[in-house]
Amino acid sequence: MAYEIDQEKWKRVRQIMERHDLDAFVVRAPDNVLYLTNYWTMKGYDLAIFPREGDPTLLVIEPQFREAQQTAWNKDVRFFPFYHSKDPRPPMIRAVEMAVEVLRERKLNGRVGIELSQTSQICDRMVGEPTVYWQGFFDAFRAACCEIVDAAPLLSEARMIKTPQEIERMRLANELAAIGMEHARENIKPGMKESEVAAMIEGHIHAVGIGYKGKVEMARAFTLVWSGKGIATFTATSHRPVIENEPTLVEIWVCADGYWTDLTKNLCPGELTPQYNRLLDQLLKIFADAVGCVRNGAPLGEIDRIIRDGIDAAGYPGQPSHPVAHGVGARAHEAPYSHRIASGDMRSGMVLAIEPGIYWEGGGGLRLEDNFLVTEHGCEKLCSYPDDFRR
Repeated sequence: MAYEIDQEKWKRVRQIMERHDLDAFVVRAPDNVLYLTNYWTMKGYDLAIFPREGDPTLLVIEPQFREAQQTAWNKDVRFFPFYHSKDPRPPMIRAVEMAVEVLRERKLNGRVGIELSQTSQICDRMVGEPTVYWQGFFDAFRAACCEIVDAAPLLSEARMIKTPQEIERMRLANELAAIGMEHARENIKPGMKESEVAAMIEGHIHAVGIGYKGKVEMARAFTLVWSGKGIATFTATSHRPVIENEPTLVEIWVCADGYWTDLTKNLCPGELTPQYNRLLDQLLKIFADAVGCVRNGAPLGEIDRIIRDGIDAAGYPGQPSHPVAHGVGARAHEAPYSHRIASGDMRSGMVLAIEPGIYWEGGGGLRLEDNFLVTEHGCEKLCSYPDDFRR
């Protein structure tokens, strides 16, 4: 989807480049290509060269050239052959060679940032076959440039604070998640398979999301669904049946044109059992206490501390075994991460996933999770689907 150039984002990135005296970033992680150019790669072979001054250069496989021209913010879009009649090598090698040529052509081969420590990345639009780095990628830029710097932490720093455009895009993803959950809430029945619930949510979001409000070109949902004693951390969706009067937990990631949610929502066909009512009340209180500390300038580690202390006091010491707060944006999991003994403060414009969970021995339990936009004096919940899912 064609958005106006996010000048605030480019300015922030270039301030970081100025501070570190970088001539350019060269990125290939799909989320970083998207972040800097607005182009969400189809196959993951593409590269972007983002200079400290001037127009970025986007390199894409030949079949995606026209689409990239229509979507990318930058005017300099070039293609390399996906298939070459005289070159049997994989296309990503041609992409790297072309990127080296661009750096030399534009005299950007002094001090260059590449993703040396990219610990995770989003999928490309083909989803099922992510492309990764190889030794030749790093060797090519080390040989071509005077100095190589790790771009990953610098871009992570920029990405922690969302621009107004990014927040708008994340609102769309959260709206689609709520639509998918409401659809499931109306149609779930005891005895359905967990996999049927997952398919119902994912299919509905894909069908409704493409073209949503005239603003979304591609929408996908990815879920894990567990019911009753199947609730755990973490297992795959299975053929277990949906249990009446017990929660069916839905871990739901929605991606709208490369911007993500990370949510955990719950359904219950029937009335919650007394045991689950007590557990939900406990978690809602812990959740509210944690959300209550979220505001600009507050210690980031407070979220982790409040949740874990609250769960300990509720009688479940040491839970949960997973992190309970992290950033969301062009990835479902990105910086910052909340840890009680780590430093760092919350800042306006961060979007945080907060996710307290309690799990019972032998199966069952609950997790609540929403995405919150940090503001000057508090925070805003981005998904309208209720955390108290009792009708």
